[in-house]
Amino acid sequence: MTKLLQWLFGVSLLGATWALVAFDLLELSLPLTYREVALPMPLYLLVSFGCYSLATVGYRVATFNDCDEAARELQEQIKEAKEDLRKKGLKI
Repeated sequence: MTKLLQWLFGVSLLGATWALVAFDLLELSLPLTYREVALPMPLYLLVSFGCYSLATVGYRVATFNDCDEAARELQEQIKEAKEDLRKKGLKI
């Protein structure tokens, strides 16, 4: 089972459960409080996911490691390319 199918299965299971509770499809006679909590739940989950995503991106940016060796290698390659282009007559 691919990761996509796992996510789709989980989301569909969660969505079906939400629909059963929010719209009382099985006529379970659940208290009104359950319905009041269940109706805005997708919005709460969406906001929570957005906050989590923002925090994750912020953390990854804050702890991003510099690659000094790769930066030096890139600078050397740029110098070599400039010298090669100058030899071929291009003025930089």
